[in-house]
Amino acid sequence: MLTKIIRIPILPFGMVNAHLIASDAGCILVDAGTPGSERKVEKVLTRHGLSMKDIKLIVVTHAHVDHAGSAASLRKLSGAPILAHQDDADFYSRRVPMTFCPTGVVGRLFLKTPVPHEPYEGFEPDILLRDSDTMNLVDFGVDGLVRHTGGHTPGSIAVELSSQDALVGDLIASGILLGGIAFTGRATRPPFEDVPQTVAGELERLVRGGAKRFYMGHGGPLEADEVLCHARRLSKTAATLPKIADNP
Repeated sequence: MLTKIIRIPILPFGMVNAHLIASDAGCILVDAGTPGSERKVEKVLTRHGLSMKDIKLIVVTHAHVDHAGSAASLRKLSGAPILAHQDDADFYSRRVPMTFCPTGVVGRLFLKTPVPHEPYEGFEPDILLRDSDTMNLVDFGVDGLVRHTGGHTPGSIAVELSSQDALVGDLIASGILLGGIAFTGRATRPPFEDVPQTVAGELERLVRGGAKRFYMGHGGPLEADEVLCHARRLSKTAATLPKIADNP
């Protein structure tokens, strides 16, 4: 199956992205943007001759507001089920408040703003992966699978396509200022990251497994060589990184 990956800009300059995986057999939306992103998604769909009803599945890579914020409303508009991982389920339903582990000064400053804490409509995913489950996407018109990656949040997941593209949410970022306007081809850590060693291992696994291009929530896309260099740097420094308590 031939697929095309279409970036959906939620904020300018690649600061926040969702993505559409489009094929002749169907479309999958990866991430749902911040609350109120429905028109931005619809605008990109229309530009490519598609409508909300062409979305067959919504994959939410993790429970942060800039990825899950419009999931409930997009499900209503498209009729597509939501796929996510059990380990973030209590965050999606809003039964438990989201926690954050800042990766540096930017993350700590960002955490003091209202943005990461913005409320969104809670939802129960229709399809829940558990533990190390994988899910084949062939029934949704795409040749690929979804796999639990963890590391960024407990229930982070990624989409791995036979085209050697990987859509990894916030396992990695690029540029400055959440994607930013410069150095977009340079890998960096996202503002928040639960377990750096796990992230490094998952990124290296993806590269070793054949992924050539990485699409992410902030910045990108990145080529495999840059991702592998970042993973190795992160792996070497993870043991020395100070442990930062979760934000209550």
